[in-house]
Amino acid sequence: MSVQWPSLVALVVLTAVVGLVWRGRQGRLRRHDGAAAGDASAVWAADLAALGALPGARATFLQFSAPVCAPCRATARVLGVLSAGEPGVAHVEVDVETHLDLALRAGVLRTPTVLVLDAAGAEVARASGAMTPAQARAALAAVTPIDQPSGRNA
Repeated sequence: MSVQWPSLVALVVLTAVVGLVWRGRQGRLRRHDGAAAGDASAVWAADLAALGALPGARATFLQFSAPVCAPCRATARVLGVLSAGEPGVAHVEVDVETHLDLALRAGVLRTPTVLVLDAAGAEVARASGAMTPAQARAALAAVTPIDQPSGRNA
């Protein structure tokens, strides 16, 4: 019985550490170098057109989601509010079950995954997992740096 308690405590500590690491990675923005994608802007522009979606004049959040994914719905709300309040920003949600080929081409391994596209349709960053409003604003800043005009009064 004395061996079981230290094992149980070690398992609980290990589980807590894994949970904290996983939680810290949720919605974290990763910049995209563009070198590996080739001519990504033409590809995403064509895909947005095929989806019947209009890209934003400033930026587009291309969100890959699944109907059964609760973090996807939360991320869609966050991005919807941000895109409604920012001029030239669009939010396009893609169902991975319906558009599996597009999700595979984008390298989506989990939902939600959000690609941040610039005005030309090129991927500049991506995030996986549920996004907070602060993370969504940081993603938008990846497209339009703070020192550049964004179309809003500063």
